[in-house]
Order: sequence, then structure tokens, then C-alpha cells
Amino acid sequence: MPAPPDGPVAPGAVPIDLGADPARELAREELARQLYRDAAPDPVQASLQWLARRLDDLLRAASGVSPGGAWGLVVLLVLLVVVVLVVRRRFGRLERSAAVPGAVLGDAVRTADEHRRLADGHAAARRWDDAVRERMRAIVRSLEERTILEPRRGRTAGDAAREGGRALPAVADTLRDAARIFDETVYGGRPADEDADARLRAADREVAATRAVAAP
Repeated sequence: MPAPPDGPVAPGAVPIDLGADPARELAREELARQLYRDAAPDPVQASLQWLARRLDDLLRAASGVSPGGAWGLVVLLVLLVVVVLVVRRRFGRLERSAAVPGAVLGDAVRTADEHRRLADGHAAARRWDDAVRERMRAIVRSLEERTILEPRRGRTAGDAAREGGRALPAVADTLRDAARIFDETVYGGRPADEDADARLRAADREVAATRAVAAP
């Protein structure tokens, strides 16, 4: 029998008369793929390993089924297909979200003033984490709008502070402080507060009022 194709198992690709041993190997090989070992968080990986063991046990128990009574194998293989599709959809989202780890700007394209208005709205509602995130986005977008920074997808707060600090040395420390607050809040799990929002707000005003120095 030809080897199963590389990649995810498609529902229509599973023959009804697939034997028990090839079915067991197909299940074991699919659930052992590097994708699941690398991308899955520990609880998901443990669940997949448990499922692989249960499928292997069931397929071993079904190995004596005659070809005319292979419906149990079909059900197990359909279950495998469902699990593969669900896990791949889950991992696809994880891979997309991790494509630019630490990035400041999201997928939505907004102006600096739009980010400021969002930050103001979050602050008014005392959603300090969201206010800090949007205020840092306003700072970075304003630097891009002033052509101090070139627009670049995936730029981190640290990148913006370093690059912006070279062009605006008078506010280099301010940018570093803003980037630190942003990273601690958004990626470090440290809740922001009213003081953090006030510091980002002051940093935004200070950066906006500072002129770039000419390159030597």
C-alpha cells in the first residue's frame, strides 16, 4: 500500500477499506508531527499524546476486525481528521500572532491622533492597560508621520525608542521609559495604573514637541 501523503489528513483521502495496521501507523505518524510538538502549549501537547495513546490502543484492539466490519476504524479515522483540523486551526492562529512578537502597532492602520483618541477613551474608562498600549502606538505612529522613523511592520517598543532616540536625543530617556512601561504592561503581565498612563501621556507630548537633530 502506498505511504500516506505528507501533510494534514483530508477527510476524503481516507479509504474506507484501510486496514488496521496502516490506520494505526497513520494516526501515530500524524500526531507525532513536529508541528504539534513545537507549537502546542504543554496542556495541549499532553492531550494530544493521551489521544495518540488511546487511538493506538483502540486500533490495536480493532486489528482483528474482518475487512467487512471495519466501521470502527472509519469512525476512529474520522475522529483523527477532526482532531487534526481543530489543532491545525488553533496552531495557525498561534503562528500568526507570534509572527511579530513584541510589535507595537497592530494590524489596523490608524493615525497618531486616532491612537490618542483611543487612549483617551480607555483612560476615561480607567482601562489603563489599553490606554498605555494605544498611547505608545500614538508615539510610534507620530514618529513615522514625521518621517523620523520609516514605517516598518513588526517594530518593537525598544526598536522605536532606540531609533527615535538617535534622531531625538533630547527625549531618548523619555522614549526608553515609555517603551519599558509598554513592554511591562502589554507583554510582561504587569498591570498599568493611572501613573503609567500619565507618564505615557507626558512622553507623547514631549516627543511631539521635540525637533529632530540634523544628521552629522
